[in-house]
Amino acid sequence: MRAIQLTEYGGPEVLKYIELDKPTPKGYEVLIEVHAVGVNYADTARREGQYVVKTPLPFIPGAEVAGVVVEVGNQVSHIKPGTRVVSLIESGGYAEFAIADGRGVIPLPESLSFELAAALPLQGLSAYHILKTMGRLEEGESVLVHAAAGGVGTIAVQLAKIFGAGTVIATASTDEKLALAREMGADVLINYTEDGWEDKVLEATGGKGVNVALEMAGGDIFNKTLKCLATSGRLVIYGVASGEQSRFYPSSLMARNQSVIGFFLPQIMRKPELLQPSLQELFTYLGDGRLKLTIGEVFPLEDAARVHTLLQSRQTKGKLILKP
Repeated sequence: MRAIQLTEYGGPEVLKYIELDKPTPKGYEVLIEVHAVGVNYADTARREGQYVVKTPLPFIPGAEVAGVVVEVGNQVSHIKPGTRVVSLIESGGYAEFAIADGRGVIPLPESLSFELAAALPLQGLSAYHILKTMGRLEEGESVLVHAAAGGVGTIAVQLAKIFGAGTVIATASTDEKLALAREMGADVLINYTEDGWEDKVLEATGGKGVNVALEMAGGDIFNKTLKCLATSGRLVIYGVASGEQSRFYPSSLMARNQSVIGFFLPQIMRKPELLQPSLQELFTYLGDGRLKLTIGEVFPLEDAARVHTLLQSRQTKGKLILKP
């Protein structure tokens, strides 16, 4: 099979399009012929050796795969070859075939495209659990979503509304991206490249600050977001896209009972009682039209290096998909 593999950490150029042996499923595993794979910032962090956990080499990136089951392990009985499925896996998605745990695959209706299915799991589950599980969003509360035109951002804006949020404040770097956030349901639009954006957040909340903030940039964005947090507010960190770590004093949270919370999706993936119901719920929202996914562009698998370059340039919007 053809696959994208890295044998060293570095820039997009370390992603090599090579020939490998097709894997064989064992036990509870299934082999999926991949028709679409989602591209994420986590993939670029893996490539750079900057991921939350160590990335072993050689490594095939790719966590979101949609395709058709072509072979199953000897312990699998509920999934048959020929079934259209989507799955969230630890690695191996940038390939023509990928192994997944059969207990974690979700059958797809014929009406749902592979591209849309691959665009949902990682960022959909992240947005869902950042807001609900970690952020403990309550009806009527205000939400701040940074990078609101990105994969997690566009879904988070919509889910915040579905979950009953009051004011949803979206930030992005261009007018075009802010317009997309508006389409997703954002109430207030702020360009975070302009000085004083944090003051606009406070103004939009009547000086109270936001109840829940989603932060994935790090550096100065984190510190300014902290200034926008309401009493008893929760700031959930789910990335460091800028590569800049932030410094703050934990004791500063005490006066207003504020929380800074870390989020790492693989911890949710290890809890089936959280993972399966939430993913099914997301597909329900997608099926009945309450949730809309924005596919930025679809690229052939061999263009993976170019796609990583585009993603890290922050000039894209919506979900980027690779197609073997």
